[in-house]
Amino acid sequence: MSAAMLCRLVIRDFVIVDHLELEFGPGFGALTGETGAGKSILVDALSLALGERADAAVVRAGAERADVAAEFAVTPESDLAAWLAANDFDADSCLLRRVVDSAGRSRAYINGAAATLGQLREVADFLADIHGQNAHHSLLRTEAQRALLDAHAGVLAQVREVAAAWNLWRDARAARQAAERDVEATARERELLQWQVKELAELAFSNDGWQADEQEHRRLGNANVLLEGAATALMVLDEGEAPALPALQHAGARLTELTGFDPALTDAAQLFESALIQLEESALALRRYQERLELDPARLAELDNRIQAVTQMARKHRVAPEELPDLLQRLQVRLEALLLSTDPEALAERERQAEAAYRAVAQPLSNARRKTAASLSAAVTAGMQELAMAGGRFEIVLPPLPGGSAHGLENVEFQVTANTGQPLRPLAKVASGGELSRIGLALQVIASQSNPAGTLIFDEVDVGIGGRVAEIVGRMLRELGKSRQVLCVTHLPQVAAQADWQWSIAKATRAGATVSSVSVLDRESRIGEIARMLGGEKITETTRRHAAEMLGLK
Repeated sequence: MSAAMLCRLVIRDFVIVDHLELEFGPGFGALTGETGAGKSILVDALSLALGERADAAVVRAGAERADVAAEFAVTPESDLAAWLAANDFDADSCLLRRVVDSAGRSRAYINGAAATLGQLREVADFLADIHGQNAHHSLLRTEAQRALLDAHAGVLAQVREVAAAWNLWRDARAARQAAERDVEATARERELLQWQVKELAELAFSNDGWQADEQEHRRLGNANVLLEGAATALMVLDEGEAPALPALQHAGARLTELTGFDPALTDAAQLFESALIQLEESALALRRYQERLELDPARLAELDNRIQAVTQMARKHRVAPEELPDLLQRLQVRLEALLLSTDPEALAERERQAEAAYRAVAQPLSNARRKTAASLSAAVTAGMQELAMAGGRFEIVLPPLPGGSAHGLENVEFQVTANTGQPLRPLAKVASGGELSRIGLALQVIASQSNPAGTLIFDEVDVGIGGRVAEIVGRMLRELGKSRQVLCVTHLPQVAAQADWQWSIAKATRAGATVSSVSVLDRESRIGEIARMLGGEKITETTRRHAAEMLGLK
């Protein structure tokens, strides 16, 4: 059995479900019940847990929030376990939970930890694949046909790679065409950029140099004041009529002598000496500063011109001076692009390289599609014979697209003929409602065999068939259930009778509100439920015998 079998589903206050806790088993299970009882609500609840869009309408009337939790088995070393570990979730289990409040806001959790909706949808690929009631009709669209083929071929990563390569080729082609169309405008812009880049490059501006220039300019611009201040300090210390340093030196020497008479003066003498040393050092530093600092009008004028040039350049381009290096880099990048855009040969070569890269990834995709199209066509054709379409034939045609597209080098078209000797025609033009249901079901069942999801859910996909065909469909689903967990919402007794287990969904009025309930059916209960599906409300002994016979045919 698959590594991702659905084990448990807990639903609270979802649509007409107040509280359900369901334990799921392996194999093929059928969900039956009267129309409107809420069979598909279980599928909708599971879809919500798997990342479907939330809506306030799912909250049961009178409740504050809807809460759905789905637990799946996890096999160690499986792709599911690896995904959980890679995304920092506990890899021993897989419990998805979704809470939607009455305002439509939703929260998502994986193994009790908050998760994004994108993460729910990613992990859902390992867990369950749901085929809805309108799946047959979606097969009439080209996009759905291509998606089904690609999923069955397992080439979805290649499809994304081809789309990315196509975009690069398209952009290269558009660049060449734009250059050919806008030659004059490009030339004018190129000339302007060349002049601007030349101006900025000649300015040779750097932020470190700018800071150094500003600092030197401030110093030279205030040289007179700085020299005057230094001279005044020196006059007070050592060069005036009554300098302080000699008097302080004398006082310090006297204090040192006095410590011989009273050691208590030692601390004061040492502090005095330390301060004196600092003042002497200060006097020396002031003399060196006076010798180094000179009035330099020529250098000051040079810095004035430099600062003015930088300021004018920044104002011209409407940026701060510090932003000029980034501006130069941006203009150079744009200029390089324009120089390339005026080089037709370079543009054409880039386009050729992009096309070659596209075809290099598109061709393997085409090969994989052709191989899978042949095998899937044969399998669906065989399925049609079983589903009362003897002589019918299904074929996946891949009309080539020499110019390519974002989807590859070919279109994908499902063609069918319902009778021997009739030509193949597109599915949308020839299939009746019943034929479309049967072909679509065959496609889904066969394609599901290669689906990585462990749980396959079919929600009333058997609409439009009956009788012997329904019995065959049931057998197909039962066979699929040998390797996967299969859940099927059905109204056909022939399908339900083939299931390994069966639940009955009913609705009732409780405290003035409509609620759904689920009953697990034993063999005797299944006979009664299948008899109801066969004969409606009035069940006779004959109907019950017929139901028992159907169950005995498994």
